[in-house]
Amino acid sequence: MVSDDDVVTDVATSQRMSRQARRDTACEIALRRELHRRGLRFRVDAALPGMPRRRADLTFAGAKVVVFVDGCFWHCCPIHGTAPAANSAWWREKLERNVARDAETNAHMIELGWTVLRFWEHEDPIEAADVVEIIVRGTPDDASA
Repeated sequence: MVSDDDVVTDVATSQRMSRQARRDTACEIALRRELHRRGLRFRVDAALPGMPRRRADLTFAGAKVVVFVDGCFWHCCPIHGTAPAANSAWWREKLERNVARDAETNAHMIELGWTVLRFWEHEDPIEAADVVEIIVRGTPDDASA
């Protein structure tokens, strides 16, 4: 007997999910524009040192800071994350792997001496830019960030 968890995602859902942007999302662009407006320069979608198949949304190489803007669905936001009903077991495993990969990436970069900043897509880009600027510029207030 086939359970609901064994049902493959329908074609329309599959097509919609395949069109989800991996980079250059509206929230990423809003953060980039604000940081650029403040005079900060960065690399976009750069491979991570020692992790060539993983990429940071923004990299400040001189300051050794990487920034990720995580999508609420794909990275299991505690406020906005959702669990699909169709093919739920597959999706649960997929999303759990994403979260584990994020933790592994954080640990690897911290071990290399980098600062890792993660923001949710729903966070205010001005507030996120405030945090990034403090860390990248190394202002005296960086201890309170």
